[in-house]
Amino acid sequence: MLKSLNTAATGMQAQQTNMDVISNNIANISTTGFKKGRAEFEDLLYHTEKEPGAATGLNSVSPTGVQVGIGVKTAAVNKDFLQGSSKITKNAFDMEIQGAGFFPVQLSNGQIGYTRDGAFKKGPGGELVTKNGFSLQPQIVIPPVASGIEISQEGQISIISRLNAAPQNIGQVQLVNFINPAGLRNMGQNIYMPSAASGVPQQGVPGQNGLGYVSQGQLEMSNVNIVDEMVNMITAQRAYETNAKVIQASDQMLQQINNMR
Repeated sequence: MLKSLNTAATGMQAQQTNMDVISNNIANISTTGFKKGRAEFEDLLYHTEKEPGAATGLNSVSPTGVQVGIGVKTAAVNKDFLQGSSKITKNAFDMEIQGAGFFPVQLSNGQIGYTRDGAFKKGPGGELVTKNGFSLQPQIVIPPVASGIEISQEGQISIISRLNAAPQNIGQVQLVNFINPAGLRNMGQNIYMPSAASGVPQQGVPGQNGLGYVSQGQLEMSNVNIVDEMVNMITAQRAYETNAKVIQASDQMLQQINNMR
């Protein structure tokens, strides 16, 4: 049986995965803090008919050998943590991380998750929470008397309670970074969780130990480039079609063998 049937089928499957990644990137082009993915591939095992360097005669060896590949597989889907564009919102509770780092938030199950989405809001008790109600950690509570709020680049949060009153410090935003952010597990809802590949979370003050700064009143948007994704989509589509034609050609070759008398 021709190996090209199975080889081309693996190519089609790989391009299906590639298209799935591309479509997810395009779907999240307006998602705050979203980081685009990129499918990476590797070739499969090889069927070796002649080893490179095998003897072919007296005092002569094969310079290349005969090795036929049997396809491709998806090796990884890598997250690109390139900084996304900034969107000015003028909302006092919106924060953008300019540089490396994540906001730590407490999930509904009590675990700590990490996000680049800085669109925070006031919860029922005045605490800063995400759009899904996950509380920023360490918890920061905005008093009811606060008439104004200011967040410094280093994450210090101050409020003004009345006219001509001195600003009052009520908390400090902490950021968390990882040795390998690409190894984080995607949980949905703009939340990442650590894994054995990401390393342990390293918490600190914005602007220190390689962490980025915090900018108030703006958000980090998705880092998806729609033009690049359209080009990648067309390339994946053409590669899929070509692999399908390989299967058709291989099938025709088998039909010719079957029709031999």
